[in-house]
Amino acid sequence: MFSLRKKRLMGYALFVLTAINGVAFAQTAGKTGERFQGIGREATSKEVQAWDIDVRPDFKGLPPGSGSVQKGMDVWEAKCASCHGVFGESNEVFSPLIGGTTAEDIKTGHAARLMDPAFPGRTTMMKVATVSTLWDYINRAMPWNAPKTLTTEEVYAVTAYLLNLGGVVPDDYTLSDKNIAQVQQRMPNRNGMTTQHGLWPGNEFANGAKQGAGQPDVRATACMRNCGPEPQVRSALPAHASNNHGNLAAQNRLVGAQRGVETDGSNGKSGKAETKAGASAGKAAAPTALLEKNACIACHGMDQKIVGPGFAEIAKKYPGKKDYLLGKIKAGGTGVWGSMLMPPQPGISDDDAQAIAGWLAGDSAAKP
Repeated sequence: MFSLRKKRLMGYALFVLTAINGVAFAQTAGKTGERFQGIGREATSKEVQAWDIDVRPDFKGLPPGSGSVQKGMDVWEAKCASCHGVFGESNEVFSPLIGGTTAEDIKTGHAARLMDPAFPGRTTMMKVATVSTLWDYINRAMPWNAPKTLTTEEVYAVTAYLLNLGGVVPDDYTLSDKNIAQVQQRMPNRNGMTTQHGLWPGNEFANGAKQGAGQPDVRATACMRNCGPEPQVRSALPAHASNNHGNLAAQNRLVGAQRGVETDGSNGKSGKAETKAGASAGKAAAPTALLEKNACIACHGMDQKIVGPGFAEIAKKYPGKKDYLLGKIKAGGTGVWGSMLMPPQPGISDDDAQAIAGWLAGDSAAKP
């Protein structure tokens, strides 16, 4: 009898303690700043606003503004054409942005050549279904060597220029937050996107959808029967650019089904080849901080070509020619290393340009 009463009292005490703790946890969890005491601080509204820049397909988040096709062409040639080509045809590294769409696609909203196995490639304009995706990506990620540096007007203008190249808008068009929804109705592949994968809420989540429709495949279950055709890799980085960021296979975690491919040419035997990437171009140590600060490494590898030639190639070709290299860094040029344009670098300081040119030329006085 005593034992049973004692057990009941202990149970009641545990219930009260649990309830008190639950209330305390709920109160603490409700105050983010107190939840992880001594670790960080709450972000300010301005800090959150600075990161909250996404633009959705319904154009929520799109800032007011406008930009013309003509303005976009000027911005494109100055900041984008060196990688993506004057007409969006791109170079040997990046995929073409424009091409493969027709006036009929604009009418139907389906890029017909996506279903044509004989067509040689898939351009961005063929695949993208929403103009907001173009705007958002340009705004947050371009140019490659200086993302988020374009003004709102420039983003509208570059988007307008790409749409003009794709035949979506005329030459004298000005894209704005007021008419972008009308442009969406002319996107060549606007009806070609599915949300059946369940990773993006869409019509499949509407009332009346089939049970189980729109379920994302997160189980990675191996297909054992009635499987579809083996996937085929339709594009890959060229051999000279595959190891620009080191051996991808050595940078992946060892759990899970996904593995990076061997990019150092060793076929898994060793990572010796990637250590060559740290070799210096000139006799002095590489001015790594300056190269990163001025985004030189976005287009040049230490030993290998990325968009432009590797630093080692430049140093080998122009020993002792500091002034020539200084001029190329500041003013840019084309035709020396193929058809790729070296864009001018008006933003680089004279001291930085002198140091980099001196290092490439093998100037013993050059300081990293």
